[in-house]
Amino acid sequence: MMTQKKWQGVYPAVLLPFKDDYSIDEESFRSLVSWVAGHEGIEGIVVNGHTGEISSLLPHERAEAVRIAVDELKGKIPVISGLSAEGTIEAVQHAKAIQEAGGEGILLMPPHSWLRFGMQPDSTVEFFKDVAASVDISVIVHLYPTWTKATYNTEQILQMVSIPNVDAVKIGNRDMGQYELDVKALKKNAPDVSILTCHDEYLLPTLIQGIDGALVGFASFVPNLIVDLVNAVKNNDLPEAREVYDKIYELKHAVYKMGEPSSTAHARMKEAMFQRGLISSALARKPVLPLTDQDKEEIRNGLLSVGLVKETVY
Repeated sequence: MMTQKKWQGVYPAVLLPFKDDYSIDEESFRSLVSWVAGHEGIEGIVVNGHTGEISSLLPHERAEAVRIAVDELKGKIPVISGLSAEGTIEAVQHAKAIQEAGGEGILLMPPHSWLRFGMQPDSTVEFFKDVAASVDISVIVHLYPTWTKATYNTEQILQMVSIPNVDAVKIGNRDMGQYELDVKALKKNAPDVSILTCHDEYLLPTLIQGIDGALVGFASFVPNLIVDLVNAVKNNDLPEAREVYDKIYELKHAVYKMGEPSSTAHARMKEAMFQRGLISSALARKPVLPLTDQDKEEIRNGLLSVGLVKETVY
């Protein structure tokens, strides 16, 4: 790892607790942010990610989540905010709101219309240039899976990271061949840019490529285990890494089931956090529907298997 890189280590994408009326539960959110940040090795937190249900949040709620987290942490570690918008004008407004609320980084997602219709190749880099120029804080590229129409090819990524305040790539190809190509290209052509995996389901295989850390929702659930895994890989301690990863493996199947996070992933994550007593409610915003009793039991069994809850709880 290169010490001059701005973003290194573990960055949990935290979820957002709600009250019964679906408003933000500030007290529970503050408690969660403080708990996550209290783990040694956590270098920053991410709000308004997919884990934080950004798609269901109103613009002022996104800014409020940043403000609350910044106020709670009081500079202890930086706050990064996800940014999702369909147009550049709206994206610039969100970017400025994040900076004004005290955020130190933006995780810039592609416009989701691209998922359906694709994009003009040159529009991707122009989108990043326009948003990055509107603020004085870091921008992190959010790279979507290769099977989507909103993914970026290697050349587009290299053009994006040539923008002065684009400091990192959250790389989530879900295609190990393309992942390796992109990692090697970034290391060769942009050695000062941080590479962060977001593969909750492939953490160990993606970390061993010699990247700079992880930006994953699972780190808000078991921050200690994710930090231990990243440190073991950094120290080239494969036996320790495999031992830690075995624990993570059991939990990720209990929470996310097989494959990458799905439409109910964040509801399942909330249920797991609720069962651990870390948040006030497992409520997720519609259109996500409540989990079934079978879902809850699966999650409980996973927590039991690694000792995260006791037999008498829940």
